[in-house]
Amino acid sequence: MPYRPNPRPTTRNARMPGRRGRRAGFCAVLLTGFVTSLVTVGGVGPAAAAATGTPAAARSAARVTTAVLDLDHPDRKPQVRGRNVPYDTASIIKVDILATLLLQTQDAGRGLTRQERTWAEAMIERSDNDAANALWRRIGLAPGLEAVNKRLGLSSTVGGAGGKWGLTRTTVTDQIRLLRAVFADAGTSSASEPVLTTASRNYIRTLMTRIAAGQSWGVSAASDSGWALKNGWLQRSTTGLWDINSVGRVTSGTHHYLVAVLSDGNTSMTGGIATVEHAARTAVTAARAAG
Repeated sequence: MPYRPNPRPTTRNARMPGRRGRRAGFCAVLLTGFVTSLVTVGGVGPAAAAATGTPAAARSAARVTTAVLDLDHPDRKPQVRGRNVPYDTASIIKVDILATLLLQTQDAGRGLTRQERTWAEAMIERSDNDAANALWRRIGLAPGLEAVNKRLGLSSTVGGAGGKWGLTRTTVTDQIRLLRAVFADAGTSSASEPVLTTASRNYIRTLMTRIAAGQSWGVSAASDSGWALKNGWLQRSTTGLWDINSVGRVTSGTHHYLVAVLSDGNTSMTGGIATVEHAARTAVTAARAAG
């Protein structure tokens, strides 16, 4: 399946609905990416999920870290802004789950089954948590994920316990390593280790350009013409605050960039999205200025 960058909508409203449209879009997002996480990712209970405010005791400044790698200068190190410390992944882990599945099937000398493809496409395109649950079990939970991550060069990602894949902990530099394994031609493993094949990389790339309209926010805000992404969002039960993350590939000017933005402590989902999009634009602008 050929990879074609997702064209960036010409207006903000096309990418992110206005208030009335945004509310409807977020309802769909919450249904697919959050409600199921009440069980899977240790999210809030039904009453808190319906609430729009944040308890006064839980108010705090959001923390955000970004990393950008210019794919046209892959020998350079990622530019990191903020503290390169672990964050909860929420649903961005779904890219890692799919990469793990694909490398495991490569090792087994087979392709994905029809059911695995159905799960993979639902998991990436619509952020379906039931599909993620099934594939998390299929790859062998956290141990399976971590074994593949070592081969892809990730060194600071720890899988969530049991079924809580969304509580996997990662850093922006590990997310850049994962994105490079997907988007860079040479992969990230040593020559003696198998890496994702061209077909596997193209499959992940293609799904990341087909993100549901209500979920196509995040690093795409930094793109001029094309993007591929996966977002994650999770409201914490203990504080009511939000983890909002976005990772992917964007085109800005004549260059292509891998971008990872991780944040927590956001008082709302909409505020967290605004923070992440501002951080992505700022980081890519700085990378462009660096040449």
